[in-house]
Amino acid sequence: MAKITKEDVMNALKNVYDMEIGFDVVSLGLIYDVNVDEENNVHVLMTLTTPMCPLAGMITEDAKNKVGSIEGVKSVKVELTFDPPWDPSKASDEVRTILGI
Repeated sequence: MAKITKEDVMNALKNVYDMEIGFDVVSLGLIYDVNVDEENNVHVLMTLTTPMCPLAGMITEDAKNKVGSIEGVKSVKVELTFDPPWDPSKASDEVRTILGI
């Protein structure tokens, strides 16, 4: 069984988009932590741009599905947190430039 890496998980998460803003959750800086245990169980700690995000369920489900589609992943848990709250400084330079931040 191949060991799943944090990089594998982050690459999968680059395909999860916040459709309201039009960027992926990695570029937006919404992924706070990724842990992969020795049995390839994955835990993703992430946030959203706002606690009132109407797409919260869709985004977290998409994240779970994209990570779960990595060959060898046993299980996926996506946990939402708003501590610390997201702010635009967490986004990539490219995203901040495009958004004019």
